[in-house]
Amino acid sequence: MPTSNRRIVIALTEGANLSTQAHEAAANTDSPADNDLVTLTSGFNLLTPPTGGSTPTGVTIIPPVGNVESITLKGITGDTGVLLHPTDPSSFGLGSPTGTFGLTVSDDIEGVRIVWT
Repeated sequence: MPTSNRRIVIALTEGANLSTQAHEAAANTDSPADNDLVTLTSGFNLLTPPTGGSTPTGVTIIPPVGNVESITLKGITGDTGVLLHPTDPSSFGLGSPTGTFGLTVSDDIEGVRIVWT
């Protein structure tokens, strides 16, 4: 199994002041290392974590540059959900075992990258 090392870096600037924070997720030695380029279709899209002996502990959703369609993270179809930014990446740590979850989009979005770590 591959090992994944997920890291989030936040750099804040204002004038000459700079603050940088790096937050490391625990290394995952059972990572699926799955990197998919998908098209999300209008409505609810079910995402299923990879299987086959791996245990994903994170997922990163990277919409294409210039996307204008809404993307809502949901646990199930009827869930109100959380609106995600249309172009900024969203990265989430996952508990184990991780079940399915969904993304509801306002119209088709081609070229969405889903990275399971």
